[in-house]
Amino acid sequence: MKSIKICIGSACHIKGSYEVIEIFKEEIDKYKLGDKIELCASFCLGKCRDAVSVMRWDDIVFSVSKENARQIFEAEFMPYI
Repeated sequence: MKSIKICIGSACHIKGSYEVIEIFKEEIDKYKLGDKIELCASFCLGKCRDAVSVMRWDDIVFSVSKENARQIFEAEFMPYI
């Protein structure tokens, strides 16, 4: 199973980590990936200046907002599952 870490630290919380988590959950359900991907809460992943830090299972960190979460999931996560 591949893990996606989403920062819930104070900076990312303020920038919308809860909304990003919910959107990623919806995408996982939409594509029926519950048996392939797990979401994990994390603290600082190092890219919280711009948006919520989200780390893919290969340690690449993305800055994700509620506005671009679906696009990033589909472009940066789906092709590598």
